[in-house]
Amino acid sequence: MRGMLKRSLKAALTFVAAFSGLQAACAQDYPAKTITFIVPYAAGGNGDIRGRQVSQRLAAILGKPVVVENKAGAGGNIGTDAIAKAAPDGYTIGMGNFAPLAVNAALFKNLPFDPKKDVLPVALIERGPLVLMVNPKSAYKTVQDIVAAAKARPGVLTIANGGIGGSHHLSAELFKQSAGIDMISVAYKGGSPATTDLMAGNVEMMFEQMYAAAPGIASGKLRPIAVTAKARLAQYPQVPTFAEAGFPAVEVQNWQGVIVPRGTPPAIVSRLNEAVNKALREPDMREKISAQGNEVVGGTPQEFAQLIASESEKWGKVVREARIKPE
Repeated sequence: MRGMLKRSLKAALTFVAAFSGLQAACAQDYPAKTITFIVPYAAGGNGDIRGRQVSQRLAAILGKPVVVENKAGAGGNIGTDAIAKAAPDGYTIGMGNFAPLAVNAALFKNLPFDPKKDVLPVALIERGPLVLMVNPKSAYKTVQDIVAAAKARPGVLTIANGGIGGSHHLSAELFKQSAGIDMISVAYKGGSPATTDLMAGNVEMMFEQMYAAAPGIASGKLRPIAVTAKARLAQYPQVPTFAEAGFPAVEVQNWQGVIVPRGTPPAIVSRLNEAVNKALREPDMREKISAQGNEVVGGTPQEFAQLIASESEKWGKVVREARIKPE
């Protein structure tokens, strides 16, 4: 009996060693062909632009073409599901974003993938705050002005967003919950039409990502009220944070990074992580990200996983308390 156990243990150890050796050999040869980089959003948006910038650099670093494939729809769910269900061999990778990885599990009843089980984080590319802004003719000049007006007229003030469950919308819900106020959320099909209506005076305020808000602020067509960052931004030192306004819980970072299907060999995940971090150290890449008011991040897969876990808990609570339902 003891002899059988020894032989079984020896066979198991031999198998593990052989499997580990095979994985190492695969990783050493990786990549041997073109890599597909799935972006779960339409061409031309920030996720697509950043995905193409990162893919171009990964191709140069890894020595093989990296081809971007856009799979838009359902708040990023279609593309993220395609990443999750791809062969876990390192030849299909993609962009993992705020909503599909940290929000949509609480928002959608029948999500086709499990962000906790079906994908693996590789490296966080960037994170960036949002800004609360109003029409320059607005009487509101501070967060306190808005809170006072909302408490005086509950359910009257309007706050636009670029779509249910996005960072614009959830920032507004977090603000409302933190301040104990009631405002009417007005959903648009994208941030651009919402901003257009804000400029026209048809809605009173909205949260927007800094890169998208910057042209309107620079032209004087939008007035920034506060940013959702921990500290004031170098590009807008005159704009206070929500913490300074008395609402430290209103801290929001929209983020995105590289993910792969669950089951991708650890050695390949490590190789991709090294390549992404190397790409993010390039001055030109850093400038493209930081010029938008975003923070270049990088780091380990474990650090990215911790961010996803903490964000999922935070935004799941906001979705449940606000009783948000998808469109």
